[in-house]
Amino acid sequence: MEELPPELAARIKRRGGAATIYDIAELAGVNPSTVSRALSKPGRISEKTEAKIRAAAERLDFQFNPMARALPTGRSQTIGLLVADITNPVVFGIVRGAEHAAAKAGYTLVIAESQESGEAEAQAISRLLPSVDGLVLATTRLADEKISALAERKPMVLINRQVGDVAGVLPDVESGVNAMMDHLAELGHTSIVYLAGPETSWISRRRWESLLDAAERLDVGVVEIGPNSPTIEGGREVLRRVLAARATAVIAFNDLMAIGLMQAAATAGIDVPGVLSVAGFDDIFGSELIVPPLTTVQAQLELAGERAVEKVLARLEESRDAIDDGLLATTLVVRGSTGPRASGR
Repeated sequence: MEELPPELAARIKRRGGAATIYDIAELAGVNPSTVSRALSKPGRISEKTEAKIRAAAERLDFQFNPMARALPTGRSQTIGLLVADITNPVVFGIVRGAEHAAAKAGYTLVIAESQESGEAEAQAISRLLPSVDGLVLATTRLADEKISALAERKPMVLINRQVGDVAGVLPDVESGVNAMMDHLAELGHTSIVYLAGPETSWISRRRWESLLDAAERLDVGVVEIGPNSPTIEGGREVLRRVLAARATAVIAFNDLMAIGLMQAAATAGIDVPGVLSVAGFDDIFGSELIVPPLTTVQAQLELAGERAVEKVLARLEESRDAIDDGLLATTLVVRGSTGPRASGR
């Protein structure tokens, strides 16, 4: 690589080796403001000049600092993603999709966790809000009023939650529930338990409402047990109540709870699915590794994260490009944890 002009190289060295837009401007023979436009908003200057600036930036090993841009523009080029439980595998797909969409647009994704607590979530948002351009709340536990108030301060998009006019990305709950209930009814099950998720979970309530509708349509019995912790331990703890309900099939709020219930059943010597059929939601990593593999309703988690960030960006840029507002498809994945109703039950 061609050596830098001695004076420029010495000046950069005195600063510790970090180049600035003024150094790029000097090397490329343009104004600093032109450099700023080229690096922050590609396409606003001629291709020839932009190519010259980018070549100079590469030659100087220039690392653009989005926080520096935030000073004059009010933008940090960051988007906050807040999740309920970062250890839950359901988050992995959402994060991957959100990161892909953010990186594609030149934004940095900042992740925070609420640990299934509305209070902790509110505190995390308070820390994030001043330094991000927009927010994605995945499986939020906040009250509707709080969400609406926050949405007035920064562009915000919800995943698996519907609140007034706040933008959201939602799954097709009814389709997935109907497919699951049809599957269990075809296997002869007439008494089904739903293990509800947290009391503050919007998606848990929507699933229960859809389960009630499907039960009436199919003329089968369904009972709700909960609220429960949406974890493996939460599933383990509920086995006694499930057995007391004399149900032959269980649909858990998520795969983690279903897996926990299956583990407790195995410890108690209860055969799945011979005595008790078990199913979940989300199709997380590991749901097909448990023995027997778990029947579940698959959600488009990666697409949910991607679409949520795209909606935030559209609001930031006041884009008129249409963002798909349709429900994300849900698909029943039948595996070995569900089987015919046991005789005598």
